Amino acid sequence: MKLFRTVLVGVGLACAATNAVQAAETAPSNVTHDDYGSVAASLTGVAGDPARGAAVMTDRGLGNCIACHEVTALKDAPWHGEVGPVLDGAGSRWTEADLRGIVVNSKMVFDGTIMPAYYKNSGYVRPGDLYTGKAGPAEMPTILSAQQVEDVVAFLLTLQD
Repeated sequence: MKLFRTVLVGVGLACAATNAVQAAETAPSNVTHDDYGSVAASLTGVAGDPARGAAVMTDRGLGNCIACHEVTALKDAPWHGEVGPVLDGAGSRWTEADLRGIVVNSKMVFDGTIMPAYYKNSGYVRPGDLYTGKAGPAEMPTILSAQQVEDVVAFLLTLQD
């Protein structure tokens, strides 16, 4: 019986910790950009994982950053694009807050860019519901989760000159 109680307490603490992490996540509508588009506060309160960030950047179903950007550190991934700037040295050129702002919503930093906002779910002009021809929902899903944004930022910070 004592072992059972110990297991239940452990499960309860794990659930509480998970809920605390989830509660700390910033909703897309609550992200605060400064005058230059930077986002100083972490979206999750959890440090990003550079390895997971690299995976997001090369995954065609997620970030697919290399479709537009060249990244020497990801040279094993095929089809690097030339639309956006080369990201080598990004961690030296921009601060963590700058990189987070760019990934969250690059249009807040670079007026006229074609880079998508990866953590935005409203304010779109004429969103569609995939290929159905119907209007999209009032609140669109984000391309990346808050933690995936943090992971991508963590990876980009490793790209030093």
